[in-house]
Amino acid sequence: MVPASADALARSLEDQRERLLPCVHCGLCLAVCPTYNRLGDEADSPRGRIHLMGAVVEGRLDPASDAFQTHIDCCLGCRACETVCPSGVEYGQLIELARDVATKHRPPSVLTRLLLLVFSSVPVRRVFFVGGTLVRASGLAALTARLLPVRGVLGSARLGMAMVAATAPWKGLRRGAPAPGDAGAAPSGAKPPPRGRVAILEGCVQEGLYGRVNAATVRVLEANGFEVVPVRGQDCCGALHAHSGDLEGARGLARWNVECFGASGVDLVVVNAAGCGASMKEYKHLLAHDPAFAARAAALSAKVRDVHELLAEVGPRPGAPVPCRVAFDYPCHLLHAQRIQQAPLTVLAAVPGAEVTVIEDASECCGGAGIYGITHPELGGRIGADKVAAVRRAKCDVAATPNPGCMMQIGAGLILEGASEGMIHPVELLDESYRRAGFYS
Repeated sequence: MVPASADALARSLEDQRERLLPCVHCGLCLAVCPTYNRLGDEADSPRGRIHLMGAVVEGRLDPASDAFQTHIDCCLGCRACETVCPSGVEYGQLIELARDVATKHRPPSVLTRLLLLVFSSVPVRRVFFVGGTLVRASGLAALTARLLPVRGVLGSARLGMAMVAATAPWKGLRRGAPAPGDAGAAPSGAKPPPRGRVAILEGCVQEGLYGRVNAATVRVLEANGFEVVPVRGQDCCGALHAHSGDLEGARGLARWNVECFGASGVDLVVVNAAGCGASMKEYKHLLAHDPAFAARAAALSAKVRDVHELLAEVGPRPGAPVPCRVAFDYPCHLLHAQRIQQAPLTVLAAVPGAEVTVIEDASECCGGAGIYGITHPELGGRIGADKVAAVRRAKCDVAATPNPGCMMQIGAGLILEGASEGMIHPVELLDESYRRAGFYS
């Protein structure tokens, strides 16, 4: 009898064989690949990694070899290559399958396993995030980030503390805000018509460190006519597990969420974290081989909407002025995985007084890439430094991006540079605009 693990491995290889064929090695992906552009190594480009995958599938390369393990692990999974690929190569699924194969032949780092353990367990996750919130609120995270040395083990701790500090609310948001009814506030106007029942994916990092963004999302959706239905028992979407080569862990979380959201009876599932939205939209692929869940996973995927996507579709209600200069950056899994470009700008345009600038090279990854910024601090830091420099060139008051990992990565870079710019989710700005307009009782 063939072990279940061997069956899973064989299926991963066959899935790769099928998806590898469209790649014609044209090289258009090279110009948009962050790792290739920094390292200059063909094996650290999308077509180079696809060549390595093909060698493993054909039996010419051992998946436990350093060549396969190193270059597959180095990929950010940003999927910018998919946007420019003329052949429609499904690189996002390919790299996840490749990492699944890689981790079956060589365990990932201890740090990666510990992080995935945290995100897999609700009780452990709660303790972890409560600790992070306390360290942030005490000011210890920001202080430690300024005092610790740049390099070595303490340098990694410095980066981690900066990421925790970066999750704090932007202090400039409510500074001098006019109360509802003041001259600066827009009239509330008529309420929009009812637009259906929706649920919100609370997420793990989003709920643990950015709970205010979830609360703002609920208020904004309700102000635009949606009934928000709580879904109890929901869990992490599984994106971090899939990106890190633990596809079975991702499938377990996906099955759980399919059950929870499927039983809710809502019209749509709204996600305010780009990476989570991309993951849930791809449950149909993740569980395609599971006869008990394939149809239900596909049905749930069809209901998933990014919050900006949904608001742009109905036309977000304009609020009151919030004068500020905003530097906007695209999360990779919004722009490249979900192919959503205009929607977040439409949401920001509903805030009078907000001057929005899309930063230079906004289509390039920030280096966060799930847990990549933590597990690959040197290369992730190099890529992140370029993103921070682009934000600073925009000469803004605050940077905005709709993904918690990106907010932490860019925000940490700003803190470590001693920059004055804050960090915000676009929905937070619209929420503040609505508060000033008196939309909330």
